Formats: sequence, C-alpha cells, structure tokens
Amino acid sequence: MAQTVVIGHNTYKKRSPVGVWLGLPLITLGIYGLVWYYKINDEARRYLEDDSIKPGIALLAILLGWILIVPPFVSIYKTCGRVKRMEERAGVAGRIEPVLGLVLAFVFSLHVFYIQSHLNGIWDVYLRVQTPAPPAPAMPPQS
Repeated sequence: MAQTVVIGHNTYKKRSPVGVWLGLPLITLGIYGLVWYYKINDEARRYLEDDSIKPGIALLAILLGWILIVPPFVSIYKTCGRVKRMEERAGVAGRIEPVLGLVLAFVFSLHVFYIQSHLNGIWDVYLRVQTPAPPAPAMPPQS
C-alpha cells in the first residue's frame, strides 16, 4: 500500500519499489507501469514547480517511442535527471545517477525499481519531519 506524503499543498506517494517494478505491472499486464511513469513525472513537475515537465510527453515517449528506438531512453534519462534535481532540493545525500538508470532499463527494467527507491528517499526526508501531533490532554472531570 502506498503511503501519502503531504508537502505544502501537494500530495505525493511513497510506493513499494518491488510492487511498482514487478507486482502491479504483472497483475495489470503492464498498464500500471505506464500509469506509474506518468505519475512520477507529474510528481516531479509539481515538486520542482517546473511547468516545462510534461508527463504526457514523457509517457508518449515510453509508449510509442519504441518505433523510433531512441525516445524511450531519452525519456528515462530525463526522468532520472528530474529525480536527481528533486533529491538536490530535498537535501538527500545519495543521488540517483541518470546513466545508471538508463543502463538498468536494459536489465529486466530495473530502472523502475531504481527510480522508485530514490523517490522514496526523498519522501522519507519529509516523513521524518512530519511527526504526528501529540494527543490532546484529557479534560479533567468536572464536578
């Protein structure tokens, strides 16, 4: 189950890397992988406040770009670059390497696991800050 992270007025999802990489795509015959790719690019657009990020174009490159061979790999590389920018903004120490993400795309699509693991690192920073408020003290009985 995905955990919701609230940053400002936006909500983001901390997803299971194994579920995103293997579980849900198997169950949905690959459809979830496409939904996930759109959503993470949309999260990057909202988090970075960068309207030049177009999640639909990124998805289109993955979905139909195989015809031209190059677009899916450019899209994966750029998505990893966006995650790296997000990590820099959040102050995460270990940063994603876009070239490694691209290489992992050729190895059982492990780039999905890699990207989601790094996104979870970003959301963990904010989850540590969002500690739950202590419960309100009980009112003493009035006589």
